[in-house]
Amino acid sequence: MHNKRLKGADKMRGEIALIALESAEKLGCRVDNILSDWRGEGERRITAECPRFSSGEGKCVIKQSVRDRDVFILLDVCNWSMSYQMFGQTNHMSPDDHYQDLKRVIAACNGKAQRVTVIMPFLYEGRQHRKTTRESLDCAVMLRELEQMGVHSLLTFDAHDPRLQNVVPLMGVENVSPALQFTQALLAEYEDLRIDSEHMMFIAPDEGATERAVFLASLFGVNIGMFYKRRDYTRIVNGKNPVIAHDFCGSSVSGKDVIIVDDMIASGDSMLDTARQLKEMGARRVFIFATFGLFTSGLKNVDRAFADGWFDRIFTTNLVYQSPELLSREYYYSVHMDRYIAALIDTLNRGESIHDLIKPGNRIKQALALYQGK
Repeated sequence: MHNKRLKGADKMRGEIALIALESAEKLGCRVDNILSDWRGEGERRITAECPRFSSGEGKCVIKQSVRDRDVFILLDVCNWSMSYQMFGQTNHMSPDDHYQDLKRVIAACNGKAQRVTVIMPFLYEGRQHRKTTRESLDCAVMLRELEQMGVHSLLTFDAHDPRLQNVVPLMGVENVSPALQFTQALLAEYEDLRIDSEHMMFIAPDEGATERAVFLASLFGVNIGMFYKRRDYTRIVNGKNPVIAHDFCGSSVSGKDVIIVDDMIASGDSMLDTARQLKEMGARRVFIFATFGLFTSGLKNVDRAFADGWFDRIFTTNLVYQSPELLSREYYYSVHMDRYIAALIDTLNRGESIHDLIKPGNRIKQALALYQGK
């Protein structure tokens, strides 16, 4: 791989400068190590600190020069484990805090970089993406702000609504699918999968996840099922209409391995209810694919559901913060995306197309053929 990548050296846009904010420091270190293996040793990591005053105000200080370099800024807006002191009180970092730090880093680059690419795996305010009444359009505002600050492109993973890229048609917004890594993880963990329509099915837990389920089902050559969320539109709880029930649309799941596919697990309540119903309908095994495992309500209900046999394994990526408690659970599989991010950085820096990386259909087919011995 190293020799293959060197062939494109003449297209390089400038030396890579990788700025991993504290929220994604561990991920950034792993990505940098992989780039070093591919390209040889070199100073790619740039230290950027975002200290805060006792009033809660902050700033950014970049420790090395970024002049004429190809800057990649990596952050995790969902890293709630970080905190800062404000008026003597401890505040946990919110997505708003992380986004402000990102803007501070871009401002500290001060227009000196040759190009700035933001790698934001969980798209900031991606769930606040539409306007129905007098509501804010936070994600659209964020994209416009980054464009005005001179950001060349933004890489995100499995955006809640990828149509948001239409907000900034002249700034590159790449929505990367982690479907290949989920497929590889499942095939590596289970040797007894029977990949055909009689023994496997993909499940969309709601209408919004249908496209993800269809994409994988078409490559696996199996059918899909979908749950429809019936909501109580007469009241709002925690900012949304509560779900009354999940109604299933699809053929029988009896005796089949079913794979629930979604972009995130927030509290996990809807996902667990979906898994419970599938088990009650006779599913053999229930696997859960979710790009972002947030588990905002903790793991107590998830532990109970696993003990009751509602699901067999949860796969989420390491693109967002994972608590030690989550990593210790026997039902949890962490899908690492380090090499994928490194490949994206390497390819972009060489001025080459990343189409095959963000749409990995052919590689998924190859992995399935190898698994089935074809």
